[in-house]
Amino acid sequence: MSARGPAGAGPAAIQLSRIMRPDDANIAGNVHGGTILKMIEEAGAIISTRHCNSQSGEHCVAALARVERTDFLSPMCIGEVAHVSAEITYTSKHSVEVQVNVLSENILTGAKRVTNRATLWYVPLSLKNVDKVLEVPPIQYAWKELEEDGKKRYEEQKLERLVTKQRNGDIIFPVFNPEPYTVGYSQSSLIHLVGPSDCTLHGFVHGGVTMKLMDEVAGIVAARHCKTNIVTASVDAINFHEKIKKGCVITISGRMTFTSNKSMEIEVFVDADPFVDEPKERYRAVSAFFTYVSLSKEGKPVPVPQLVVETEDEKRRFEDGKGRYLQTKAKRQVQMQPLTQQ
Repeated sequence: MSARGPAGAGPAAIQLSRIMRPDDANIAGNVHGGTILKMIEEAGAIISTRHCNSQSGEHCVAALARVERTDFLSPMCIGEVAHVSAEITYTSKHSVEVQVNVLSENILTGAKRVTNRATLWYVPLSLKNVDKVLEVPPIQYAWKELEEDGKKRYEEQKLERLVTKQRNGDIIFPVFNPEPYTVGYSQSSLIHLVGPSDCTLHGFVHGGVTMKLMDEVAGIVAARHCKTNIVTASVDAINFHEKIKKGCVITISGRMTFTSNKSMEIEVFVDADPFVDEPKERYRAVSAFFTYVSLSKEGKPVPVPQLVVETEDEKRRFEDGKGRYLQTKAKRQVQMQPLTQQ
């Protein structure tokens, strides 16, 4: 356990560590991006659930509602130790913001490097009634500015979730005999029956399990498009719209929306069919955008074949993806300016 972070009198940060094994590898030999996402979510779930039960009252479990943009800064190798640290940085009346950092350690040399940073939002659900959202115990802040910045982030993600929910009518249809480099050529789906090993003790799917499946589908789309080794570069806001219960059949679908010279954006949906206990219509449970880069056999970035857009919807999604790409690029340049001025 590490000491308290910048939130002052908030809960102590936690750290999870484990060595990366061969079964954690992707086809390029590095640790699978989905494995890292799953570890990030586990750390976030632990610290937020612990905090939400820190005061006397109705017991609850913290459910993942949203993952903000997550950057994969450096690949992690098999045999290295992953150190995942999580800290609560803001609380609203019904939600918790958790900041997570991932550090890889070469236990032979002692060398360490940051591989991932992520921000996650959780809501506390009553153990007696999982449809009931409970209040979150407030944390104390070392400076008033920390609380104000946190409130700003909360309002921004709340608005983005609303915009994303309005897009959730989109459906990915199969395309017959598609041409290479078109959207239909690389789009992919995976069907999974949710079993006990996928779920919490309360019968709902772990957010980390869902994210790993989404990363697998996005990786298939990227590999089909460029036919090279690929690696996750970032995840742009995973939104969890509804819970997924044990016994559901989930369909994870992915399609390419945008390509730059060196990256690919893939939109991924998770739809759930709850036909075991309470039959009802299929619903959209999760949505996200993943960004991948194409790698040579030597592990160096190589140019990405440009996406061929055919329909008006595909052209619109391409322009939307281009906007996200340029926005991210501009933010990265702003973040780099203080470093170049030192």
